[in-house]
Amino acid sequence: MINWNGVFPALTTKFDKAEKLDLDLYYKNLVVQLEAGVNGIILGGTLGEASTLTENEKEHLVKFTLEKVDGKIPVILNIAEGATKEALRQAHLAKEWGAQGLMMLPPMRYKPDHRECVAYFKTVADSTDLPIMIYNNPVDYKTEVTLDMFEELTQCDNIQAIKESTRDISNVTRLKNRFGGRLKILCGVDTLAMEELVMGADGWVAGLVCAFPRETVVIFKLVQQKRYDEALAIYRWFLPLLELDIHSKLVQYIKLAETMEGIGSEYVRAPRLVLVGDEKQQISKIIADAQSVRPKLPQV
Repeated sequence: MINWNGVFPALTTKFDKAEKLDLDLYYKNLVVQLEAGVNGIILGGTLGEASTLTENEKEHLVKFTLEKVDGKIPVILNIAEGATKEALRQAHLAKEWGAQGLMMLPPMRYKPDHRECVAYFKTVADSTDLPIMIYNNPVDYKTEVTLDMFEELTQCDNIQAIKESTRDISNVTRLKNRFGGRLKILCGVDTLAMEELVMGADGWVAGLVCAFPRETVVIFKLVQQKRYDEALAIYRWFLPLLELDIHSKLVQYIKLAETMEGIGSEYVRAPRLVLVGDEKQQISKIIADAQSVRPKLPQV
């Protein structure tokens, strides 16, 4: 059972210059996340450069994270596959490796219709007892999981949460009106996080948390405590950084922020390339400007 409330970082995967896993640096970042009070860890997402990882590397990351987290918070593995058969295999492996939950995208590459999309999710859900969060991001991945689809998916008890990335804030209210507390809602777009939390979202699957975990967790807690003015002051400071999460180069941008915070490196795996020239200078300035006026965080 997963408590789908709070801040769930979608962690980056740390590499060295030779593109090998850098577990020492990964652990350094993980410690900072845990100290900040995050509520779960998500591996194998876009930020984790999952499409460039081998199966052995995914297994190593999951088991390493489980060991270091030591039961304090759940470790969730993302599934983003084009074939139902492969999604079933990945769900089986996740369970075998010890992951405590799954995040699932609709089928990749092929755009399924209503019946196909529901069948895909149900087939995987019926094959495992792991709790599942459905990742609904029609902007980037072109398939929307509609309210009517979710109605059918609630027949699967282990489909428990939604990463809400439609970029329509009112969808939080639609989901709450339709399903009450049956499906937990976690904002999946950094630049809409406070707005969706105020509207009743239960959590935040965050990106810039990789570099700024304390600020992310404090905003979440302040909103839960209805200390909106204090949360808003930090959120307004945070927004230029949060906007790095909605760019096609979010991996490189967030890794640069991690580097400038001393808890990451810029190294990515090809076809991604590290930032250079004017682009690097521009993004570095956004980060440095924010660092120079960093707000003092209140007690929460």
